Amino acid sequence: MYFRLYSYICEHNVSYVIMKFKSKKHRQLLESAKDLFWKYGFKRVTVEEICETASVSKMTFYRFYPNKMEIAKAVFDMVIDKGIEDFRELMQSEISAPEKMRKMLQMKFEGTNDISKEFMMDFYNNPDLEVSAHIQKRSAEVWTSIIEDFRQGQREGWLRKDFKPEVILILSQKIMELASDEKVLSLYSNPQDLVMEIANFFTYGISAHE
Repeated sequence: MYFRLYSYICEHNVSYVIMKFKSKKHRQLLESAKDLFWKYGFKRVTVEEICETASVSKMTFYRFYPNKMEIAKAVFDMVIDKGIEDFRELMQSEISAPEKMRKMLQMKFEGTNDISKEFMMDFYNNPDLEVSAHIQKRSAEVWTSIIEDFRQGQREGWLRKDFKPEVILILSQKIMELASDEKVLSLYSNPQDLVMEIANFFTYGISAHE
């Protein structure tokens, strides 16, 4: 997800094959958990806070998820899969290449709204959390299909034919190591500015653009 997948800090609320919400309360739990995790990170948020924000009981929570770790994984799956869905829809659209690039950045900007420094540190720089391993596993799975989408863009002529899509995966992993570095984060007023810096760099390099 780097055009759409630069940091895997994504967004929205449906799934890859389209998430089947089991009920309105299930949707409320996932959306509330996402909002809280994005704002406060993973470690600080409690099951009680998720339930209170979603206006559901703890009993209802445990009907769907055994613990906070599992709902965190579900939230990540939900937003990643929505990102893939939107990315593919854009890739298959008939709009011009410059317009596709503009929309990719717009999607990225909207998708990184409300993320916090705590989110960045918890989800991307904390190997002790099981959710970090889940993110790495899902990211590897996603990249297999995203690379093919990039190749399709090359065949259609709106992406350069002389670059190797696989290198974006390698570069994105290295860049996200920097993106979760406190010294790097301190250069920006909020994490979204840093994510957009990375997205713009991948899209335009350091050349001037509108």
